[in-house]
Amino acid sequence: MKKVLSVLLSVLMLSMLLSGCGQKSPADQRKKNNEIAVGIAQDLGSSLDPRSLASAGAREVLFNVFEGLYKPTASGDFAPALATGYEVSEDGKIYTFTLREGVKFHNGKTMTADDVVYTFKSYAESSTDSNLKVGLAAVTDVKGYGNKVEITLAEPNSDFLAYVASTHVIPADYAEQETKPVGTGPFRYESRSVQENIILVRNDDYYGTKAKVAKVTYKIYEAGTALVTALAGGAVDIVAHLTEAQVTGLSKDYEVLEGTMNLVQALYLNNLEGPLADVKVRQALCYAVDVEDMLKLTANGHGTRVGSSIYPAFTKYFDASLADAYPHDVEKAKALLKEAGYESFDLVITVPGNYTNHVDTAVVLAEQLKAVGVNATVQEVEWNTWLKDVYQGRKYQATVVGFDASMLTAGAMLNRFVSNSSKNISNFASVEYDRLIAEASSITDDARRTECYRAAEKILSDEAANVYLQDMADFVAIRATLSGYQFYPLYVMDLSTVGYK
Repeated sequence: MKKVLSVLLSVLMLSMLLSGCGQKSPADQRKKNNEIAVGIAQDLGSSLDPRSLASAGAREVLFNVFEGLYKPTASGDFAPALATGYEVSEDGKIYTFTLREGVKFHNGKTMTADDVVYTFKSYAESSTDSNLKVGLAAVTDVKGYGNKVEITLAEPNSDFLAYVASTHVIPADYAEQETKPVGTGPFRYESRSVQENIILVRNDDYYGTKAKVAKVTYKIYEAGTALVTALAGGAVDIVAHLTEAQVTGLSKDYEVLEGTMNLVQALYLNNLEGPLADVKVRQALCYAVDVEDMLKLTANGHGTRVGSSIYPAFTKYFDASLADAYPHDVEKAKALLKEAGYESFDLVITVPGNYTNHVDTAVVLAEQLKAVGVNATVQEVEWNTWLKDVYQGRKYQATVVGFDASMLTAGAMLNRFVSNSSKNISNFASVEYDRLIAEASSITDDARRTECYRAAEKILSDEAANVYLQDMADFVAIRATLSGYQFYPLYVMDLSTVGYK
């Protein structure tokens, strides 16, 4: 009897093993269902309303849900979206957009001119994006008639199409944007589990080319090591914004793509905090940092050096020479610190711990600064803590992060450091800087605007508002069975073009 039971148990175990071998892996199951999983480093914040998105990460995800009359392209242009075209009056003040017919919001409502008029007025009143709010403040009138929307400006503005592309059209009679966002994009919002995931599904009523996959699950991993573990375990199909070290040694199941993040990573300094209020101290920190060495240690040399708050994608505004304004010079740094009366002081670099690339950079900078007498320590905090204390509260000494443009305008990068800007976390103040940015924002002469922006950049460099580092290399790990991923000159991730081979 024992022998019979033993044989039966053996057969049962073999049967279980064979059936287990036949099961699909989670990645195979996602492919079968035409779904993908995307790993991201932070949740989207308390509100999903496009008028009040608090972070670049939130805009990156919801780029797939919302659209404007025009939208940015991977080549850096603007393409028709909810409008099929526009005309501009001879004086450059009146834009008349022709609306695309038959566009449906994700709640089934057909878009009308009234929705567009409501959207522009609502954004002008309640958008938390200071750059966009400034751009829309120039709008004196918005009116719709039939399939046309006419927008009147106080003065001509050659950047106005960028503001149009960043004004995401929403239905006028919908009150749940914060928790159940409704747009017109290629994906629609389905659900969210705070700190765990956000799920989007294909918008089958989309007027344009339909998304290739049926469902996208964004999985949130606030620890950098957890993202790598998720890749190694096959839990996700795409992860962007990885470091060179994180993608080294990935299995053949993934392909690694390299682009740029289109942002400015810097050691941002609180210009009102103790020794950092002295320009000589800030300049000393610039000389103390060896950017080339930092790039080698953190990204094997990848990344593009910058010397101010403009990244290379803004070609005509980008001044590459500013990257060499502060060559690595330990003795020069020590001399400036001595002149300022701060031969030695403590510096806390507060960094959001969910961004490995910023943490790695901060660690290298802290060691470099010690060589000139600055006792720098790295304090890792959770993203929400960083957002509350550093970004909003400005209760910090230094931080390492990257700031993007949020829209394809150089002004979006430089307006941040106007003295009264809500985004000026550096507390930088310069009367001449404010004047240049105000002039650039009010003129139509492109050559003069370029001069103003480049002069403003030099002020940020001369005054050492921050220790400018790089536009980081953007490493994207994507499952080898997928294709169609595109890099944009903005911090966005367009998943409508991604599909299985």
